[in-house]
Amino acid sequence: MKLRALRQTKKGRIEIIPMIDVMFFLLATFMLASLSMQSLNSLAVNLPQGVAPAMQVKKPITLTVRASGEAFIDETPVTIATLADTLRPLLPGHESTIIVAADEAAPQGIVVKAMLQARAAGAEHFLIAVKRGG
Repeated sequence: MKLRALRQTKKGRIEIIPMIDVMFFLLATFMLASLSMQSLNSLAVNLPQGVAPAMQVKKPITLTVRASGEAFIDETPVTIATLADTLRPLLPGHESTIIVAADEAAPQGIVVKAMLQARAAGAEHFLIAVKRGG
């Protein structure tokens, strides 16, 4: 008796249609997620065409004051006495705007002294960094 001859062997198939469905679902999910992450605070308008030089993106200068009273310009540690001397060479290339990121537990006097030293170095405008609350 030959039982093998009666049984047909089937070859396995790879179904690609479910994989395409999953890939389109992932593509749509990531597109919607990336669009929802953008904060567009403008109205839709038809902009005129024109030629203009590219804008130069400048990294703002950040003055950080920790709760312990330590002060930093960007990531460089400074003291209140040396803050103006350290900041002065950095300001001519910027719009003389400083972002102040002070810890909420930082002593108010040290934050004010740091801002006054930055003003003495030539800073004209200060932006206070806050954490967005919802």
